[in-house]
This record gives sequence, C-alpha cells and structure tokens, in this order.
Amino acid sequence: MNLWHLVSENIWQGRNDLAEANNALRIFQTIKQPDSFVPEQFPNHIALLGFECDEGVKLNQGRPGAKLGPEYLRQSLANMASHDGHEWLVELGNIRANAGQLSEAQNALSDAVYRCQTQKLRTLILGGGHETAFAHGMGIYRAFPTQRVGIINFDAHLDLRNAPQATSGTPFRQLADFCHQQQRPFDYTCIGASRASNTQALLDEAKHLNVRIIWDTHCSELMLGKVQQQLQDVIDQVDIVYMTIDLDVLPMWQMPSVSAPAALGVPLERLLALIEPVCLSGKLQAVDLVELNPLYDIQGMGGKTAARLAWQVVHWWNG
Repeated sequence: MNLWHLVSENIWQGRNDLAEANNALRIFQTIKQPDSFVPEQFPNHIALLGFECDEGVKLNQGRPGAKLGPEYLRQSLANMASHDGHEWLVELGNIRANAGQLSEAQNALSDAVYRCQTQKLRTLILGGGHETAFAHGMGIYRAFPTQRVGIINFDAHLDLRNAPQATSGTPFRQLADFCHQQQRPFDYTCIGASRASNTQALLDEAKHLNVRIIWDTHCSELMLGKVQQQLQDVIDQVDIVYMTIDLDVLPMWQMPSVSAPAALGVPLERLLALIEPVCLSGKLQAVDLVELNPLYDIQGMGGKTAARLAWQVVHWWNG
C-alpha cells in the first residue's frame, strides 16, 4: 500500500482496570491491531485510518500542523472506555503525505478506502486537513459506482473553491466535477456553515451545484428539531451516506486547535444531536474527522473533544 505505515508503538495504551472486572475495558484493549494493511481479514469492521497530511491546508493559506492530528486524536481515544460497537474497530495505520505531493497522498488514501469498502469494511478516517474529503469521497464513489452517495458535511466552510490546484478548500468542488464527468448525482449538504466565513462567490457556486446549506445560526436549540428533519429528508433520498466533520464547525472555546477557529460554531451537545440520526440511519458507510491541529491545542481540549466525537460516532454506528 503506497505511503502506508503503522501507527507509533506508544499510541494504543492507557489505564488497565482488569483487576476490577473482566469487562472493565478501554479502547486500547479492544481495538484490533494487525501489523500490516489487511482489511480482507476484518469484514464488517470499522477501519480506522489516519491521513497525515496538511499539504492542502498550506496551499489554502491555513495554519499547518493537521498532519499531526491522527496520532494525537488516537492518544485521547485510546484510554476511553470500550462499550457497544467499539470492539469492531480495527487499526489499519496511516497514509503519510510527502512534502509537496498532495495528489499522490490523496490517491493513496483513495486506494486504501476503496480496498476497505470493497472488503465490506466501513471507514473512519482521522485527518489531516479537509483535503482528506476528496480522497475519502473518491474511494466511496469508486466502491459504490451505481449507488447514490449523500455527502453530509458539518463545517463552517463550504469548501467549494475554484482554484488552479487542489487545496483543503476545494474537496467538494472536486467531487462535484467528478460526479459531473461520471454523470452521477452530486448530493451535498453542509451543516453549520458560517455566512461570515464564505464569500458570495462560494454561495453562488453552492447555488449552481444545488448544495443544501444549513447555517450555524439555524442550529440553535429552538430550531434543532427542524434541522434534524432536514437531515432525515437528506438521508431518505440517498443509498449511501458519507459524513465528514470539519472540527472547525465547533466553537473556538470547545475546539481551539484548528486552522480557522469559529467565533460562533455549533456546540458539541447540539452537534451530537445532529450526528446521532445519521449514525443510526443504517446508511452511514464512511466518516472522517479533519483539521485537528495539535500545535494550537489548549490543555488537550481539542484532542479530547475530537476523541469524544469519534467515540460517540462508533458507539452509535454499531451499538
């Protein structure tokens, strides 16, 4: 597998409570850890993969450091309690980008996702910048060539930029172009977008591509039920769901460790209420969490928040 390597040896460790009871288990004790990339040995599992890449963030004039995100997030996840669903996690290592070689890294991740999905594994990708989404999405489209794929993106940004080269701001424009070339529907919903962070040019592009936008200001407690119904309508119209979570959708007081912290954002408890029905839909096939940048974390706050999101997704996904 091109650009693939194992995670660091000291990542999956934590507190051992087995002296109390044989079911006092934590993630590091239940996750499966093969020593090579062998998805065919784990059908029906959730493949955990890291994408050590922030080349797209750099090209998008963002703050580099997200390439450190996958192992940083794993460290916070490792010591969390293992409950229903977590035993289906299998550690399948990282794709590591070479400097200045974004396309090479995206192709490698797309191939890894395709191989997992065609071996009947779902994929949970830890980014990396949001350039992760183009690679992850391409792997999904390739694995399900005849099915309607619905992209649900929780993000402050639409990431539909027109640019001379791929960046962390172009993934959904790239996927839209691919769908157009293949004469496939491009079904994209962005939830938690900030009008203050998206230019009119991006809104025009979203309108042209029939993108559904649910603004951060509409994700209030009072409007939560309406947003949940909008999400359900999206899920009902597609065969497969690919959910991508840009951690900058969270407010900066919960998620300081991203390239572009959000002044408003969608708080974690509300975000979880929106994610839950997606996880329980029976159509969710792929998830990623992106843009975690350990260089800007404060007392581990961002890492713990991202890990709780990942923990909850897996619990609902298989619980």
